Amino acid sequence: MLESSYETCLIYELLQEGLKVERQKAIPIRYKEINLDCGYRLDLLVEEKIILEIKSVNEIAKIHEAQLVTYLRLSRCRVGLLINFNVRILREGIRKIII
Repeated sequence: MLESSYETCLIYELLQEGLKVERQKAIPIRYKEINLDCGYRLDLLVEEKIILEIKSVNEIAKIHEAQLVTYLRLSRCRVGLLINFNVRILREGIRKIII
């Protein structure tokens, strides 16, 4: 399935648990006194604290981890989950990154 399908289902489940979820949240880059909209978008931001980056790939690559680390730094969040739904058992597809 496409990442967007997994994202939509995950949002539904998180909302059912009473969590605040923001989808495709833009992250501007602050340079001196201006904000630059460079097209960075978080897949999901949960409770304004945790970034969820959704993938449906054969294997998580270093670039996926780097992408999440960049989002964490830009957003000033400390915790992110990289979730690959293209696995046999979901827990095998989850990587937690803390900065």
